[in-house]
Amino acid sequence: MTFEYHTQGTCARNIILEMNRDTIENVQFIGGCNGNLKGISALIQGQKARNVIERVKGIHCGPKPTSCPDQLALALEAYLAQENL
Repeated sequence: MTFEYHTQGTCARNIILEMNRDTIENVQFIGGCNGNLKGISALIQGQKARNVIERVKGIHCGPKPTSCPDQLALALEAYLAQENL
């Protein structure tokens, strides 16, 4: 299933998740630091959403109260809530 999340407070504008129930198949960030975000996407491929949420939720980017990894956690939480997983 594909799920799109509109980020807030980051350079990346959107996150597109490709999920197989609670497992991440692919993640694409629209905007942001291209190399870093491709790296994050590669590292979390095949991981359970809740494990990734635990690791990246609450990460800040400099003085910002959020980051692309934090927004990824929020996107995964929104997806899980929508799917009742």
